[in-house]
Amino acid sequence: MSENEIENSTNEISENKSTKKKFSFKNMKRPHMKVSFSESYEKFQTSIPAFLGICLCAFALMCFAAFAIFFVNVKGPEKVLVPNVVGKNLEDALLEMQVKELYPKISLRYSDVPGDEGTILDQSPDAGAIVKGYSRVSLVVSRGVIVDKIDEYTGMNIEDLRMKLQTLFAGQTKPLIVLAEPEYKPDVSDAGTILEQDPPAGTHISEPVTVQLVVSRGPNFENTKAPYLIGQSVNDLLQIITRSKLVFDITSHKASADEKVGTVVDQQAFDSEYVPNYTRVTLEMAMPDGEYNDSIYGIFEEKVVDYPYPVPMKIEAYPPEGNSYTLLSFNHPGGNVTVPYAVPAGTTLEFSVVNKVVSRRTVN
Repeated sequence: MSENEIENSTNEISENKSTKKKFSFKNMKRPHMKVSFSESYEKFQTSIPAFLGICLCAFALMCFAAFAIFFVNVKGPEKVLVPNVVGKNLEDALLEMQVKELYPKISLRYSDVPGDEGTILDQSPDAGAIVKGYSRVSLVVSRGVIVDKIDEYTGMNIEDLRMKLQTLFAGQTKPLIVLAEPEYKPDVSDAGTILEQDPPAGTHISEPVTVQLVVSRGPNFENTKAPYLIGQSVNDLLQIITRSKLVFDITSHKASADEKVGTVVDQQAFDSEYVPNYTRVTLEMAMPDGEYNDSIYGIFEEKVVDYPYPVPMKIEAYPPEGNSYTLLSFNHPGGNVTVPYAVPAGTTLEFSVVNKVVSRRTVN
């Protein structure tokens, strides 16, 4: 090898060494690892709408699938024909409701037919109606009759008994107990007292029954002294009517110049000093023409049924100003009722028999 070749080789080795030194780890250039936070956040913001859209679409798809599965697998109740159960007993009616998959709603009501306790009296909807299964059907069930036997009536007042039966069978088309026209006879008991009855107390009722009664007319030995009433004023006569056991049939005419206004000017004459209780007495009164001493005078007249004995009657006065008051409270056997009055103009007179209002009229 020539000297020049040796020298060139030596130079190459030296260059290679220096090149290795230049590629040491210290001098090696590191790759660029810096990440920008703002760029990442912008990319995240850009992807949110798309993400939410995907989620909403997925949720809607799930709901649609759920509803589809629900309506495919679940059927609505079938429609059924409502059976006719009126007149049947409750047990049979419930079985028929169960077969039709209907639910009964039960209410109870008294009946006027003996022996039908537990029977269906009415239903709603009516038989033959088409309804959905599991619907409710209202059933009215008889709880039996209000009374099933005759009570003890002897000793009661007949008017009280009538009121009791009227209240007991109110609203029923066929009352189970009907009172026949009573038989009246004199007795030491108070007038109107029930002395006998047929059927007797304790008789069981299987159908509507008519009760026969024997009623007291009151003592038959009482008499009343015939009064002298000429000159009596309206107020005096009202007090006499309250206390007396006579019936006064009162008429009136326009007072003449020689007659005292508002007084009795004539009366029926009697042959004896005493007359039977509730004998009718005829009176004539002289009345003013129009208002007199701030009052209107007149005769209150009403026609009622005839009673076999006197019953309580009353006239209440309702003036246009001030409190109401009782003009007259008395006993009367019925028929024609006449009562004198002197009240302020505009007063309403209310007439009642046995606490039942019969008529009202305003005085002008």
